Amino acid sequence: MFYFIIDILGTVAFAISGVMVAMEKKLDLFGVFIVAFVTAVGGGTLRDLLIGSTPVVWLQQPVYLLTISGTVVFAILFFNKLKYLRTSLFLFDTIGIGLYTMVGIEKGLAVSLSPMMCVALGTITASFGGVIRDILCNEIPVIFRKEIYATACILGGASYFLFKELPIDIAYAYLGAIITIIIIRLLAVRFHIALPNIYRNGR
Repeated sequence: MFYFIIDILGTVAFAISGVMVAMEKKLDLFGVFIVAFVTAVGGGTLRDLLIGSTPVVWLQQPVYLLTISGTVVFAILFFNKLKYLRTSLFLFDTIGIGLYTMVGIEKGLAVSLSPMMCVALGTITASFGGVIRDILCNEIPVIFRKEIYATACILGGASYFLFKELPIDIAYAYLGAIITIIIIRLLAVRFHIALPNIYRNGR
C-alpha cells in the first residue's frame, strides 16, 4: 500500500507539471491531456518495457488513467491560481522525480536487479516522462541541460541503499531517499549548482 500511494502521488505531481507546460503552450484540451498523460506515465512505460513487465502498469490498472484524468481537470480549473506561484511547476516536477525514482528502484528490486541497475531504472522512471513532455512542447528537455536533474535522482537513489543499512524501518529509508532527491534538486537551483559546461567561451 505504501508503494502504491507513492506511485499515485508521483502520477499526480507529474500530471500537474504536464498540464502547466501544455497550457502555457496554449494547447487544446486533448493536447493538454496527452501531455499530462505522457509526463505521468512515460518514464514508467519505458521502465516496464525494459524489465519485460507487460502489459505496462497503466494498462493493467485503470486507477492511473482515472487519476491522471481527475488531476487534469483539477489543474485546469485551478490553473490561474497555480500559475501565479512562480515555483509551482518546478516544485511539482521536483516532487515527481523524488517519488518516481523510488518507484523505479522498487520495480528493479522486485526483479532482482543490482543496486546500480535499480538506480538507473529509477532515474529513467523519474526523467523520461519529462523528456517526452518537453519534446512534445518544443523545449529542450531539462535532463539534457546543465541543470542538476538526473544527477539528483542518481544520488538520491544511491542514498536509499545506504539508508537501508541503517537500523531503521525500510519506510524511513524510502522517505529519506525521496527527501534527499528533492533537497539536492532544490539546493542546486537555489545556489545555481550545475554540471560543468563542456563548451568553451559559452559556445
